[in-house]
Amino acid sequence: MDASILVVVVAALAVAALARRYQLASPLILVLVGLGISWIPGLPIVGLDPDVVLFIILPPLLYSAAQDSSYVALRRNVRAIGLLAVALPLVTTVVVGFVAYWSLPQLPLAAALVLGAVVAPPDAVSATAIGRRLGLPRKVTTLLGGESLLNDATALTAYRLALGAAVGATTSVWGGIALFAEAAIGGVVVGLVLGVVVSKIRQWLTDPPMETALGIVIPFATYFVAEEVHASGVIAVVVVGLYLGQRSAREGYATRLQDSAVWRSIDVMLESFVFLLIGLQLPEVIRGLRGHSVGAIIWAAVAVLATVIVVRMIWMFPATYLPRMFSATLRERESAPPPGAVFVVAWSGMRGVVSLAAAFAIPLTTDDGSAFPARDEIIFLTFVVTVGTLLLQGTTLPWLIRRLGVQGNERRSDLLALAAAQDRAGRAAGARLNELAEEIPENDAMHEQVEILRRWLRSRKNLAWEELGRGEDELGESPTVAVNRIRTELLQIQREVFIAERDAGRIDDEVMRRVLSQLDLAEGLSDRRSRSGE
Repeated sequence: MDASILVVVVAALAVAALARRYQLASPLILVLVGLGISWIPGLPIVGLDPDVVLFIILPPLLYSAAQDSSYVALRRNVRAIGLLAVALPLVTTVVVGFVAYWSLPQLPLAAALVLGAVVAPPDAVSATAIGRRLGLPRKVTTLLGGESLLNDATALTAYRLALGAAVGATTSVWGGIALFAEAAIGGVVVGLVLGVVVSKIRQWLTDPPMETALGIVIPFATYFVAEEVHASGVIAVVVVGLYLGQRSAREGYATRLQDSAVWRSIDVMLESFVFLLIGLQLPEVIRGLRGHSVGAIIWAAVAVLATVIVVRMIWMFPATYLPRMFSATLRERESAPPPGAVFVVAWSGMRGVVSLAAAFAIPLTTDDGSAFPARDEIIFLTFVVTVGTLLLQGTTLPWLIRRLGVQGNERRSDLLALAAAQDRAGRAAGARLNELAEEIPENDAMHEQVEILRRWLRSRKNLAWEELGRGEDELGESPTVAVNRIRTELLQIQREVFIAERDAGRIDDEVMRRVLSQLDLAEGLSDRRSRSGE
């Protein structure tokens, strides 16, 4: 392993930790730090290996995002997500390609379309992180998340077609459409087949550490298998992630807790590494432009960056409102979103490492052995678009969300739904508890435990109604949260006693670790309830 990669990972985690500690947008801070470090003379250049990004970084990030997504919500918004994740990248590819072709004379049209496909897919990691922190409506975050899951497949397929034309391979329009359909359908099939197989294996294992270990391997294996059969690895990983994410609700609690902790750590590490790596590419990008006309390339960079932003802005409003104008059924089923929410989605088109990886993956030569036309210029333009959108849109997005007042109002409806579901769950559990109580002998001490369980069920059933009747300003600390806080304090006291017993030599380390594991699980449950108000 190259030592410089290890240094980048450690530095990325350190910067991300500071940014998260002070509630700053870590993707933007990491890019800025990377840009600053890249100017320090004498430091080794850390190049971006496209194979590392496309085969090692992209699959686990897609898989984790898919697992956290809601299949029901994605299906409910399939039309809007399709317009964002399929139609918009194709339109962006064509428009950006022609703008680059007109603004940079040495760029052939086929190579310009390669550039268009490279910068077409937005990366919604930073946008969704900002949106969740500022309370964007759930539908907005669903659209952004669904777009980021699927737009890479669209753009990378278009990239392959444009790249084939640029290096000398020939294909017809219908051939390109057939290739796109083959990649998409093949990806869905591979993802579903592997999802079913892996789900059966995990059910058979009933071994949380092994299930989590298998889950870590799944995205890489899925991507590899799909690419080997000429299907879309991106779509395959997304499908297997969605399938297993839906099935996870039926798995054991230990597996869910463990998977959640492991994948959050993986996400933080990979995302931090990726954004710092973006900023570190500046020296290599500039080095490739030696001998080129600075004025022409800067003009082309401004034109392409502006086009990427404007195309998305122009696309969003007709794509949102025109279908409702022509479909009465759609108007009845879905109310039109406010213009402010549409504008926020339009402004959330930051590009990421997939664009840079695709640019660096452009071959040095074409099929006839000649140099690939304007490869260095394409890499530079992609870098400008990636960093430009991250810094311009990323830094202004929080202000824009607050200025337009685009915030979710799902809290009350969520509490109503939760209260109703909690009531049904409590009734079902109470009925079973009554059945069990009837089987206990009259003088058995178990009756006292039954009463404890009845009180616990009542507190669970009344909790959501308790919160529903109080406003956010006056909510304060509910009785249940207070109990959880006290329980956590008692658990901490017990933990200190067990540690002291170990230090005094009265119990073994193995015994202490077993007891601490039980206390940690109980404290984790109390902490989760306190944070969520449960």
